[in-house]
Amino acid sequence: MIHIKRLQEDGADVIAIIGEIDASSSIELDLAIAKSVGEGYEKILVDCSALEYISSAGLGVFMSYIDEFKDKKIAMVLYGMSDKVANTFQILGLDELLHIAKDKSEAKAMINELQV
Repeated sequence: MIHIKRLQEDGADVIAIIGEIDASSSIELDLAIAKSVGEGYEKILVDCSALEYISSAGLGVFMSYIDEFKDKKIAMVLYGMSDKVANTFQILGLDELLHIAKDKSEAKAMINELQV
């Protein structure tokens, strides 16, 4: 079960993920990110502090946006991951392809540095 909240803060769209992302719920994550992009946000923060589990389908959603974000100059930073979730990203090497911060303040600093 997943619940996704979106709110705007300091010019960024914050996507808060609550629960687990598996094959069926990854569609909701994809829709939330697509809305951010469609609404023209150049800064997207993904709050993973309440994310309990992410499957390969959920990781695939993030991967599917990498090229589009580069083309559209959109910066995305994920933050607040538990050790278990962060380990999933690290095992697959996604921590090298995505911007991941420890907490919200670090994420905000990082996203401002990414905006050129």
